[in-house]
Amino acid sequence: MAIRSRIARASDRFGPPPDTVTLVAVSKTFGAAAIVPFLEAGQRVFGENRVQEAGDKWPAFRDSYDGIELHLIGPLQSNKVKEAVALFDVIETLDREKLAVALAQEFGKTGRKLAVFVQVNIGEEPQKAGIAPAEAVAFVTRCREVHGLEIVGLMCIPPDGVPAGPYFASLAMLGRAAGVGKLSMGMSGDFETGIAMGATHVRVGSALFGAR
Repeated sequence: MAIRSRIARASDRFGPPPDTVTLVAVSKTFGAAAIVPFLEAGQRVFGENRVQEAGDKWPAFRDSYDGIELHLIGPLQSNKVKEAVALFDVIETLDREKLAVALAQEFGKTGRKLAVFVQVNIGEEPQKAGIAPAEAVAFVTRCREVHGLEIVGLMCIPPDGVPAGPYFASLAMLGRAAGVGKLSMGMSGDFETGIAMGATHVRVGSALFGAR
């Protein structure tokens, strides 16, 4: 697959070994006809933005294909936590204390404990969700020590229209300070820059599936 080749080349030049960079295929808004060819080709990690949409299509795929890992990469409302925990394997968008509490409670009820990324508002943009960079390390610590969450990484969406590299570099610094091993940064237009800055996960949609 062309995207995997680009990931490998970027990793060889700049970043971690290519086998440590996970391609999250962003399948939001696409149905079975578009997703099945990727499943048949061996892709198993997918990202969805909405709990309801994912619930409508992924249980059937899990019945037919082993090893699917589903990431929630869109905002999570507190009243959707129960459904999200039952459906997803990884939550990439923990962005507030109330949600941390709700996730911890649901994990306790179900015994199902998902890996979680903290979303950082790396550009400090008022229209975007995420923890402020200055608060990120302390928030990760609280999530671990107070709420008992398994915080494995940080995630960000850099501002549009400006070079992403400095923002990815800042997230990598925060990741080291917070003691997390994973960084979800880079989408279709900038995933090679993300890898150069140390991304372990890249969220690629339109470069795989085409325009929505």
